[in-house]
Amino acid sequence: MASKQYTYQSGFNNHFSSEALEGALPTDQNSPQVCPYGLYAEQLSGTAFTVGRSGNQRTWFYRIHPSVMHRPFEPYNQNKHELVGTFDSRTTEPTPTQIRWLPFAIPESKQEDFVDGLRTIGGAGDTALKNGLAVHIYTATVSMGKRAFSNSDGDFLIVPQQGRLDITTEFGPILVAPNEIAVIQRGMRFSVSLPDGPSRGYILEVFDGHFELPDLGPIGANGLANPRDFQTPTAKYEHTDEEWSIINKYQGELFVAAQNHSPYDVVAWHGNYAPYKYNLAKFVVVNSVSFDHMDPSIFTVLTCKSTQPGTAVADFVIFPPRFEVQQHTFRPPYFHRNCMSEFMGLICGEYEAKKEGFLPGGASLHSMMTPHGPDAQTVQHATARDLLPGRVADNTQSFMFESMFQLRLTKWAIENKHRDYDYFKAWQSIPITFNPRQI
Repeated sequence: MASKQYTYQSGFNNHFSSEALEGALPTDQNSPQVCPYGLYAEQLSGTAFTVGRSGNQRTWFYRIHPSVMHRPFEPYNQNKHELVGTFDSRTTEPTPTQIRWLPFAIPESKQEDFVDGLRTIGGAGDTALKNGLAVHIYTATVSMGKRAFSNSDGDFLIVPQQGRLDITTEFGPILVAPNEIAVIQRGMRFSVSLPDGPSRGYILEVFDGHFELPDLGPIGANGLANPRDFQTPTAKYEHTDEEWSIINKYQGELFVAAQNHSPYDVVAWHGNYAPYKYNLAKFVVVNSVSFDHMDPSIFTVLTCKSTQPGTAVADFVIFPPRFEVQQHTFRPPYFHRNCMSEFMGLICGEYEAKKEGFLPGGASLHSMMTPHGPDAQTVQHATARDLLPGRVADNTQSFMFESMFQLRLTKWAIENKHRDYDYFKAWQSIPITFNPRQI
């Protein structure tokens, strides 16, 4: 791993240009009659052709083989019943119950790569209608080798929890570690290798639109995630005649096609539709410096907007290390019922509102309008402590996938052996301190 070079271009949604051979990018036009070095021009469109210029996304590849040079797709049945693309009564179940899962197990008795280790926890909508989202987890014990994956259904926001991911893409290589994220968008081919051995993490998939930076409003120009901290890979190609398998997720099902060359033969590319990574440690935290809480939206890293202003198909939210200084305030997250669905995961450390049971590699789901909040132990500490300025969440990183949609859960998630059926007990011993004679 030490000898491999990873170079990146800085910025969010920029128009990038990258070439692995000098002069490989055509000048003055996108599709010349004959491209430099005898390459083929191929466009990857992330939006409809006629989307306005401010939202239009596309990239031009200059590659050795057009990507169409593969044999027909056939069903891939390895994890046929553990991925879902249509969330209805045939495939999933609704529940308003608060649910928590202990850390999902990484298989020890079998070899499983990133694709075979994908499991859907839940979601809403239908990939065929390009409406909704899905939440997945992945566990992997081996690298993908001569296998590439692409997703026709939506964009993947990947959150590694254990082990780095060495991701080869058509745009170049990306190395993503825990406390970083990678976004691989619809249609992009990629392969995952495991430099640190067995790996585990979370995936948020959106079917409609793409992730963007949230609007800042009165926060101003410089808070939250800064555009300059997002990194996009640079071109690096391989030219081989080895057999490859191309696995495609289409309407929630997997298909595989064979080809006799590497899918990573892109010598140059330019455009604004590209994968990227982001280090969560670079997030600029905003918070109250007087009393009470600001809304959790101040912790939003990326959002996929809906057609309803201010409401998201999905938000990716983090709760990073920070100072807390609010006076006269119950400082942990307050009890609430939300018009959004909240799926939480823990990358490392201890979550400030639940130190017991919510563990790295595990998860929780608080469905729309289902009450939730800090556990009894946290309540007792928070109501008795001295409100001195201090630190919170050091050596910890928790996150939330939040959505306007009501999520339905797969049978795999509901019946999972790591489901914590005692989760409800976290709140049962909250002390009742009501005294009608006390003001």
